[in-house]
Amino acid sequence: MKLGTSRFKLWFLFFFSVIFIVALSWLLIHRLESDKPTITTSLKSGVIGVSQKITITVADESSGLRQIRAGLVQNGKERLLIDKTNFAQVDLLGRGGTLKDTFPITVTPKKLGLTDGPANLRIVASDQSWRNWGKGNHQNIGKKIIIDTHPPEIDILTRVHNIQQGGAGLIIYKVSENCSLSGVYVGENFFPGYSGNFKDPYVLMAFFALDYRQGPETALYLQATDEAGNTSKAGFPFHVRAKKFKKDTITLSDRFFERKMPEFKTYFSANENLSLSEQFLKVNQKMRQENYQQLVKITATTDNTLYWSGDFLRFPNSAPRAGFADHRTYKYKGETIDHQVHLGVDLASLKHAPVPSANKGKVTFTGRIGIYGKTIIIDHGFGLFSTYSHLSRISVKKGQPVSKGAIIGNSGMTGLAGGDHLHFGMMIHKTFITPIEWWDAAWIRKNITNKIEAIKKDT
Repeated sequence: MKLGTSRFKLWFLFFFSVIFIVALSWLLIHRLESDKPTITTSLKSGVIGVSQKITITVADESSGLRQIRAGLVQNGKERLLIDKTNFAQVDLLGRGGTLKDTFPITVTPKKLGLTDGPANLRIVASDQSWRNWGKGNHQNIGKKIIIDTHPPEIDILTRVHNIQQGGAGLIIYKVSENCSLSGVYVGENFFPGYSGNFKDPYVLMAFFALDYRQGPETALYLQATDEAGNTSKAGFPFHVRAKKFKKDTITLSDRFFERKMPEFKTYFSANENLSLSEQFLKVNQKMRQENYQQLVKITATTDNTLYWSGDFLRFPNSAPRAGFADHRTYKYKGETIDHQVHLGVDLASLKHAPVPSANKGKVTFTGRIGIYGKTIIIDHGFGLFSTYSHLSRISVKKGQPVSKGAIIGNSGMTGLAGGDHLHFGMMIHKTFITPIEWWDAAWIRKNITNKIEAIKKDT
């Protein structure tokens, strides 16, 4: 009996010891984890300006955060940005604690006593691991930065800027340093400047435009923002010529609706019970706006290459059917049902007439765009695009270079076209402009090419 009791005690002691050793081993392995905290920062450029918002994020998914310290070091002196130690404590099993924390801070160099020039952003974080004699795992990151509190200087190189309402212009200017963004504001519309056309990389040019709604009262100025976020503005001489646009009335018929609305069948959901005239209004209003946003997206990226030269070709042997910025009133059964503005020029020739590229460029889009039907968009460089719509056939592919006069497709009546014609449009960074100027060799020489050639001689 005593022998059995002794054996039971030994087995109990052995079993308890195994459990204790396993539990202790698990605890030590868990609490002695070796994963270091992670540190990320929103500072990408490595340049800090007059005032810079920075977000620092520190995380430790294994044992939780113990401490984070961040500071800017210049000339051996540290300016403290973050110093936090009061993180929630973990329990014996490593539960609780703070696994992640984010610190949005605003760095103002002058308030911190920093001067323009090099500095170092130093961030140190530790966790609640038992390693390093209970001090935890440490993570250190350092990032070299430049303090720059001076805005860029802007030197306007072109002196004459005559532009008409709905028309285009060109300005060439020089900045004193690399700028993350610069260009022309026309009212609230921004037209970015691009380098690449001159030997000096700090010499940029920007095509800009007046929306058809912007008249002589519109404010125009240059703005440049450097990599530190410092911004400069500069006015420049300009003259805006007001223009009145034609008013036109389009009479709609049931026959037109019956012929055209089936082309837009997929645009309407199955549970929409709209009459043909209601379908037309949805297409002419909502789809038109969606198509504009699609065009903006397509033309958001441009090549820093001036592909084109000379005047732009007009659709051969064609007669005008509608002008740029014609203000249209749509009537149905004697009632006005809609108003829209025609942002292009309609040109009619023979049925399915071959359509040439107006100038040299690169095809940036081919396909259907709602009310415009089959469409080709060509990038002519530096934010200047031409569009060809209502086509019956497309003969080029996206990415294909095209020469001036090369046949790219055939006219047609796809989209919201009532008859076979070409809808020709031109855009500069989100803004439709009148193509008529670009058909005029004298206007191009005076307002565009002479400016470029003059600056090339001087730089």
